[in-house]
Amino acid sequence: MSIERKFLCSLLLWAMLVGGAAAATEAQKIELLIQSVEQMKNAKFVRNGVEYDANAAGEHLRMKLRAAGSNVKTANDFIRLCASKSSVSGKPYQIRFSDGRVVTSGAFLRQKLKELNSPGKK
Repeated sequence: MSIERKFLCSLLLWAMLVGGAAAATEAQKIELLIQSVEQMKNAKFVRNGVEYDANAAGEHLRMKLRAAGSNVKTANDFIRLCASKSSVSGKPYQIRFSDGRVVTSGAFLRQKLKELNSPGKK
């Protein structure tokens, strides 16, 4: 991630904390969801049976978001259309944590979105 991108992401996070997540646009929420995956340095993103690191997972989710285009209008659309399963195999994406726990990416991201939509409950 470039220094400029890190700065902009940090600025966005700061603005949301100060101003409240409820004011976040859907695009900002989607970016924060992708960042929540990218920041999981001790976890693996499992896609079609292959493990990927956090950065590769973020790149993949951004690629799917670009490919989905105007079909994604909300963070919920993003989770449903881009971040929950493979469009090739139909298999659900998973996140494998360092403690061995495995969750679907859809469940993980829905929880993160719930947290984003609940101001003051960080």
